[in-house]
Amino acid sequence: MLATRAAQFALLAFSSLFAVINPISAAPIFVSLTPGATGRARRRIALRACLAAAGVLAVFAAAGGAIFAFYGITVPAFQIAGGIIFTVLGIGGVQDHRAEVDPEDARRADPSVVPLGIPLIAGPGAISTVMVLIGQTPDGLHRLALAGAIATNILLTFLILVGSPSIVERLGETGQRIVSKIMALITAVIGVQFVINGATTVLRDIIQGGR
Repeated sequence: MLATRAAQFALLAFSSLFAVINPISAAPIFVSLTPGATGRARRRIALRACLAAAGVLAVFAAAGGAIFAFYGITVPAFQIAGGIIFTVLGIGGVQDHRAEVDPEDARRADPSVVPLGIPLIAGPGAISTVMVLIGQTPDGLHRLALAGAIATNILLTFLILVGSPSIVERLGETGQRIVSKIMALITAVIGVQFVINGATTVLRDIIQGGR
């Protein structure tokens, strides 16, 4: 039973992070930030970006409990706040608020850590997702499941970035917009569900406390 719950949590963590990171939509930005780069150079840049993002997410996953305790933050409160952030991000994506490449970023000799690793991959949405999920890990098995979800997403992101020139060419602008909207919709739905979960817990505590 415990293993089943951990597997379900791992699937939730993976899908939540994948929708928020949205590596397919990051592909055209990666191409724009690496003009004229060889395949080997792009692989190095993608690897550094993914390692930087993995480090940031790992830090917030490891320190999540300590941050909650230090500031007296409850899990339902972070679920509601994180859910609102996801919902806003998702609605913005559905409404086609597309990310633009800053000209200064495009001129960077090495954009791997900033802006690719942070905030393109490990942005506010991904960090908030990790913080919400770490608050829902009751034991070591669930924390291991979260670590696996983070690692799997980082690996998939690396593979997608490496293949981004081909992906961008095959999808075309219309395909990119469709994928972006689907991911944005999933992000918004996940956000609403997090808000519902947090609000349900708060209401249940209020009702039980009033008895």
